[in-house]
Amino acid sequence: MQPENPVSSLKTDLLKSSGTFRVLVGVTGSVAALKLPVLVSELLQLPGVSCFTITVDVRVVTTDHAKHFYNPAEVSVKIYSDMDEWELWTQRSDPVLHIELRRWADLLIVAPLDANTLGKIASGICDNLLTCVVRAWDVSRPLLFCPAMNTAMWQHPITAQQVSSLKEFGYVEIPCIVKKLVCGDEGKGAMAEVSTIVGVVKQYLQTPEET
Repeated sequence: MQPENPVSSLKTDLLKSSGTFRVLVGVTGSVAALKLPVLVSELLQLPGVSCFTITVDVRVVTTDHAKHFYNPAEVSVKIYSDMDEWELWTQRSDPVLHIELRRWADLLIVAPLDANTLGKIASGICDNLLTCVVRAWDVSRPLLFCPAMNTAMWQHPITAQQVSSLKEFGYVEIPCIVKKLVCGDEGKGAMAEVSTIVGVVKQYLQTPEET
């Protein structure tokens, strides 16, 4: 049996269907990434709205450091990483993954957004698959971000500047919360609860335009 062509596989996976709202979840190297399986599961269970039925489709873009915190076997949707970006493209006619993902998604949510990636996005750096998707993002579509970091990092003066920059781009913050962190510190910096994140995403549910 011949191995599946990666370009064909991508086209099949990112095939758009009518009545589907497409959510792309970006996950970065914060310990809060361990909540990814639950977040994906709850997004997939979002109900239809109004008088028509909408199904929610989800894909994940992960940074390499985020992989340390979750088990991909527990995530029920396709996960894309930097390796996929480089392995997919071999010649001029091949698709560019971060552009294909940008075209596919109706909404992008970065949860968690760690301090490192926050700084990259605020500065326009795009050195991995996720930050390339963000840099290419259509700002007429919602981009939500959920900061997550140690309290000391959150309190650094540059953090407020960088969060403000993202808001100026038109991105929507789902604020971090106060709680006891995994490191043992207690204070602001924990990612918003999954239920809160899903509730905000639900507000954006709509029938996507046919493309």
